[in-house]
Amino acid sequence: MDENAQHCFPRIRSHYSKLSQKEKMIADFIIANPEKIIHTTISGVAEYLGIADATVFRFCKRLGYKGYQAMKISLASDIVTPIKDIHETINEQDSEGVIAQKVFRSNMRSLEDSLRILDEEAFQKAVHAMLHARRTEFYGTGGSGFIAMDAHHKFLRTGMSTTAYNDSHMQLISASQLTEEDVIVFISHSGANKDLLEVLEVAKKNRIKTIAITHFAKSPLSSRVDIPLFTVSQETEYRGEALASRISQLSIVDALYVNIMKKRKERSKASLQKIRDAISIKKI
Repeated sequence: MDENAQHCFPRIRSHYSKLSQKEKMIADFIIANPEKIIHTTISGVAEYLGIADATVFRFCKRLGYKGYQAMKISLASDIVTPIKDIHETINEQDSEGVIAQKVFRSNMRSLEDSLRILDEEAFQKAVHAMLHARRTEFYGTGGSGFIAMDAHHKFLRTGMSTTAYNDSHMQLISASQLTEEDVIVFISHSGANKDLLEVLEVAKKNRIKTIAITHFAKSPLSSRVDIPLFTVSQETEYRGEALASRISQLSIVDALYVNIMKKRKERSKASLQKIRDAISIKKI
């Protein structure tokens, strides 16, 4: 995907908590003065903030742009097609219904932002890898472990050979038995989980194809897997980023599932019918 097509504001939000003090100063200035940035040189921004040109350039690179000009083009797109900023700050006087609305809107924003940064080429590679894998396994720990289990539950319906593990020892054991014909999908919001990174090393040694569903920021996991797929979420007073990211992680899993069901049409139909026949005995 063209880097300029990936909107600037979601990038800033996703990286903000990991920025240095000076980088946060730049981010705040961009968010408060987007139109001014469009007509200001890198030297102008640096002079206004009292920092070096190189600091502004490094900030742009941290967001994933080639440089300041690329960041400005992306920002201009946000201004022409503004992204609705939904404030979900919970106030003491908010009713239960208002709080519910804010939670729903926050989830909607996470989905919209994650869709905007979706790399279609990477997504196509992920579908292709899973489609041609001998076996696909899903690994996650904590809350991400539940996403992994949900993925396993879905992909069982395709007729593919699949499983999920949320225990690090089981992940290591299973990964040690896989080959270059297999795929592991790592699910981790932070992308810095020590246990998953240890499993990744085993996967690399066995030349297993690796995919990650993780937060849109540079992390040890996203930089080392074969195919990274990203989500965007924003931390709030009552919900951490990892909690807010679940809906986007689930949506990426759903999108992969629907694509593979479509491409395995006849085999998937047969598999679904077998499942329906098997669980029919559970119905009254």
